[in-house]
Amino acid sequence: MFDAKTVKDACVRWIRDWFEENGKGCNAVLGISGGKDSSVCAALCVEALGVERVIGVTMPNGVQPDIDDSMRLIAHLGIRHYNVNIGHSFDALMSEVEEALGQPASDQTRINMAPRLRMTAVYAISQSNNGRVVNTCNLSEDWVGYSTRWGDAAGDFSPLGGLTVAEVIAVGKELGLPLDLVGKVPSDGLCGKTDEDNLGFTYAVLDRYIRTGVCEDPDTKALIDRKHELNLFKLRPIPHFTPDL
Repeated sequence: MFDAKTVKDACVRWIRDWFEENGKGCNAVLGISGGKDSSVCAALCVEALGVERVIGVTMPNGVQPDIDDSMRLIAHLGIRHYNVNIGHSFDALMSEVEEALGQPASDQTRINMAPRLRMTAVYAISQSNNGRVVNTCNLSEDWVGYSTRWGDAAGDFSPLGGLTVAEVIAVGKELGLPLDLVGKVPSDGLCGKTDEDNLGFTYAVLDRYIRTGVCEDPDTKALIDRKHELNLFKLRPIPHFTPDL
């Protein structure tokens, strides 16, 4: 049985210990999307470090339909925040890329450019505020590679990297976060589909498979296994050549 309080308390201690070793006195800086992962990460950091050492960054690409959710989470926690609109940067860079290509960029190029620009913005805010950047990905997303390399998959430490979606939700409830944010249908906010639409299976099925190895539908099991194998490179350090000197 998953004990959300025990896990929450252990994660808070882990964050404190990480900062003692890797950024004593530094701030935790993270993008705030208004979804469960950034909400839970921000709340864990507030409990671990204190509200004065957590900084949220909102980063609409022009217009963000659910920006109210982000602002509600920021107000709920009482943390400092910055708003960096990446819209002009996105349009300018995409224009330059498509001019260089001599053709429209692929859909995946367009989808992944936004999170990469957002991470650039988070690191810029972090470096100007004595910060360390929070990676907000969870175990379920990482397991099947549902993240953007050098976008949301980047960061300096990962509080949720060992927790499935269901476990993140349970910790969020334990932290007393607004239930509609914790239970918000996960979406990348970029392509108009939910995470589960894009993946081809539900997080409930994926979480159960990760924790128990059980997946009744052989086609779904094969799909999860394939995504996991194809995306393992995202979780590993960059391989480097070592000369025999």
